[in-house]
Amino acid sequence: MVDPVLLQIDALGGRTAVEFVYWLVAAFAGGCFGAAIGALPAFCFTGFAVIAGEAANLLGVTGAPSGSSLELGASGLTGLVGFGPVFGPHIAFAGGAAAAAYAAKKEGAMPPQEDGGYHPGKDIAYALGTRPDVLAVGGVFGIFGAISNTLLGSLVATAVAFDTIAFTVFFSALLHRIVFGYSLFGSPGGSGYFDMTPFENGEEVAADGGSEVMRPAVEPWLPHQYKWGNVAMIGLVAGLLGGYLVITLNSMFLGFGISAASLTFLNLGVEKIPVTHHMTLPGSAGAAAFVADPTGSSQLVALFLGGAFGILGALVGEAGQRVFYAHGDTHVDPPAFGIFVCTLLIGILSVAGVTARGLFAVF
Repeated sequence: MVDPVLLQIDALGGRTAVEFVYWLVAAFAGGCFGAAIGALPAFCFTGFAVIAGEAANLLGVTGAPSGSSLELGASGLTGLVGFGPVFGPHIAFAGGAAAAAYAAKKEGAMPPQEDGGYHPGKDIAYALGTRPDVLAVGGVFGIFGAISNTLLGSLVATAVAFDTIAFTVFFSALLHRIVFGYSLFGSPGGSGYFDMTPFENGEEVAADGGSEVMRPAVEPWLPHQYKWGNVAMIGLVAGLLGGYLVITLNSMFLGFGISAASLTFLNLGVEKIPVTHHMTLPGSAGAAAFVADPTGSSQLVALFLGGAFGILGALVGEAGQRVFYAHGDTHVDPPAFGIFVCTLLIGILSVAGVTARGLFAVF
């Protein structure tokens, strides 16, 4: 049984009370910043910060300032900036997504619903600027993300490990739907949540408020990336590359960083850019967890496992978008759901003694 006193101390994430308050204030600013520049642009910067951090780690610049606390066991810049208050997805991205959901209901905070367009609450690429109430929403959800991730980190240390940041991003989105009065799952068109044919057939329904503005009856997260076969193929490719990077460079997060940074082009409007961070990270985690010493012939095994977990992350993410995103009005992140489920599976297999290394050892 876990000592409740120790659990209370762990709930601060290894920080003193003063450091924890300082961390929360920084998380408020990070959530506000994510709202100001937009959730997706903020996540692109997550990618750049992680790439820089992992490059610094490879050069031996891994030290963190005295008294600091890192996220997911990541070193230096990766943990403090990429996964910390500045651009941590559970803070900046989740805060930006919540702010978009709020702004969509406030006159003048976002462009109005366009005929044939998605609900404005899903527009995570839109920079929300400097409106105080909108930024405050982002900041509050940034604080929630920091607290949630810290508490989960202390709890999973005594149970089954999983990516607590990914879970927090996913749960935060469900929470902002409840807080701002949106339907939790939405109403599926066609024959159920998994049916994308209404979108393919161009079916539309009236937008909110009984206006004459129309929107798609089903709104797939990525119109260029939702068919199962295509999703599995890009998952294989991304997972193999994630596995390769962890095998050759011993970097769990470089593949994730590259995937996140690539979304800069999606944000700029380049067509058909795939979203792959829920494939590269499970690919890296799978390769690292199941092969303790990925050298010699084990390299090939680890690489194939990376590809398998890349496919799994892709398919779970797609299932998540069909249930949580396509029929709702705000952004519930399919990659966060995919990463959470895949790392939870690895954590369960680790507890069962199936993996060569535990998920905490991997992270």
